[in-house]
Amino acid sequence: MVIWPERMAGPNKIVTLFKAAAQLGPAALWPYARYQLALRSGWLRRQTPVGGLPQPADPGQPQTLLQPAPAAKIRRLLGPDLVQKLLEEAGEVQKRRVRLFGGPPRRLDLAPKGRLAHWSAYHSRLPGGGDIKPVWETGRFGWATALARAFWLSGDDGYAQSFWRYFERFEAANPPNCGPHWSSAQEVALRIISWAYCHSLMAGAASSTPARQAALARSLAQHAERIPPSLDYARAQNNNHLLSEGLGLATAAALLPEYPKAKEWEQLGWTAFNEGIARQVHADGAYAQHSSNYHRLMLQLGCWAQVLAAHRGRPLPAGARKRLAAATGWLAQLLDGDSGRAANLGPNDGAYILPLSTLPFADFRPALQAALAAFGGAALPRGPWDELSLWLGLGPPKGRPLARRGPLRLAGRNSWAYLRAAQFKERPGHADQLHLDLWWRGHNIAGDAGSYLYTAAPPWDNALAGTAVHNTLSVDGRDQMTRAGRFLWLDWAQARVLRRREDKHGRLAYAVAEHDGYAHLGIRHRRSVEVQGAVWMVRDELRRSQMLATNRHLRLRWLLPDWKWQLQAHNLLLEAPDGLIELRLHSSVPGLALSLFRAGKRLAGEARGGATLGWVSPSYAVKEPALSLVAELHATPPLTLTTRWMLPD
Repeated sequence: MVIWPERMAGPNKIVTLFKAAAQLGPAALWPYARYQLALRSGWLRRQTPVGGLPQPADPGQPQTLLQPAPAAKIRRLLGPDLVQKLLEEAGEVQKRRVRLFGGPPRRLDLAPKGRLAHWSAYHSRLPGGGDIKPVWETGRFGWATALARAFWLSGDDGYAQSFWRYFERFEAANPPNCGPHWSSAQEVALRIISWAYCHSLMAGAASSTPARQAALARSLAQHAERIPPSLDYARAQNNNHLLSEGLGLATAAALLPEYPKAKEWEQLGWTAFNEGIARQVHADGAYAQHSSNYHRLMLQLGCWAQVLAAHRGRPLPAGARKRLAAATGWLAQLLDGDSGRAANLGPNDGAYILPLSTLPFADFRPALQAALAAFGGAALPRGPWDELSLWLGLGPPKGRPLARRGPLRLAGRNSWAYLRAAQFKERPGHADQLHLDLWWRGHNIAGDAGSYLYTAAPPWDNALAGTAVHNTLSVDGRDQMTRAGRFLWLDWAQARVLRRREDKHGRLAYAVAEHDGYAHLGIRHRRSVEVQGAVWMVRDELRRSQMLATNRHLRLRWLLPDWKWQLQAHNLLLEAPDGLIELRLHSSVPGLALSLFRAGKRLAGEARGGATLGWVSPSYAVKEPALSLVAELHATPPLTLTTRWMLPD
């Protein structure tokens, strides 16, 4: 994701630039400035020429970095049905069908279209403005791990043969430093990690000939050479780029220990990774990218770091392990135990590196169980989600209790909720303060819309990041923050937790928080959430912080499952699989009106809608119909809107 304002024009451009500079700070500005200077001066082209830098004639044979659990143990864990599912997925890959972003199978194409240029000609878009994400996802080779796992379980050399054919096809179509697959050093690094994993499982295959392994070693060296020149950009991003690029270098060094630059890569890579963990993972476990999916990606990178640390015989620094353990506990607070899914907090680009599980993309348990095994913590119950841990050769979780600090998670009867109340220290991904996620018996009955697409024609150019599609309240149609580009928010809204109360079982049952995103309008939004048994009460208060008697246009939204519904006055009935859910809305002042939208169309009421209302995106490039309930009011604060959720007991 880019970090700088886009599509700015007019007198506000200079103001926006100064605001961006102030909020990003020198830790991001100076590396970004160095990167731009290197890019514009041509230095990056000289450091990463098409065809790559000269290499030693023989980089040596790549090392194997890990040994998964024995095949018999993995087969026992999965059982015949899941083993068959894995073999079928590998069979799809052999037929050039891959599942990107957890979606349906699509054709595997490793040759970019058109004439290729030096990687610096590409950035976050393809020539002509096309979406580069599917191209990058294909080039990560995460789908190839299905071939490696199928070979490990079956011993069938056909799976290894397929891997090598795809490797050779990629090499022929994507010369070093040429085309979109080389444009992001993070993509280069993730490809190194995927190849390292596949090689570890298939090094003994008949088709893994010395000549092929030598070709892999040469390519790995070219990949590693690509990363250091643009590491300043990763440092400026202050996100998963720095972590993955650091581990890409460390992985290349472990694979090619005799290569002349291996020591340099090792030192540079581990320094970048440990710096990233220290800067990006907070003491309470929260992650800088404010995203459950990026949080999972960070933990998967942490698990791979643990694998590398075991291979080199040196443990991760104690500080990094402590932060990763806290991050594991933080994400566990967003896990729905019935479904294995997590609250779809923040940007979700479908990233799932090392997808070493037969469970769906949306199931967070494999990554959490592996992180618990790597960094300690109370284990999840045993199940097929243990698979990722076994494939990485990690031992069982240590059984220490998880940290209780983390997101505001309230617990009711067969239900739980997450109240979003962030104090931003790094740039936010979504304008979503006081958003509420509500779960009941494995159903996300009030959810987050996700991301859908980053690059598309309006209104779908990262449109689901705004306040208007979150389960919170907006004023006069404004976002809580100032949007300066697809990925950049300025004037960050900050929230604070005012009160919280636990029930007799020690579970959080009441919380109050407020944010200052509308302080410039003389308004503060305060939300209280309380649960008693199967009833949830949500109160939204608009308080005047200035003596301004101004009429405001207020909208409260709830994103609901695509179930049968009945809307009568201020009540909505939803026909859930396990009974009826009722929402009752009330306002302290007259004039409240409800409308319902689905898939961009208004079903009931008179509120003006938009193409983005009534959609949910569970993963990148996937959007599904949902119901969006809009409560609309024209009134002068102070006032209160109340939503009462009554769930089947």
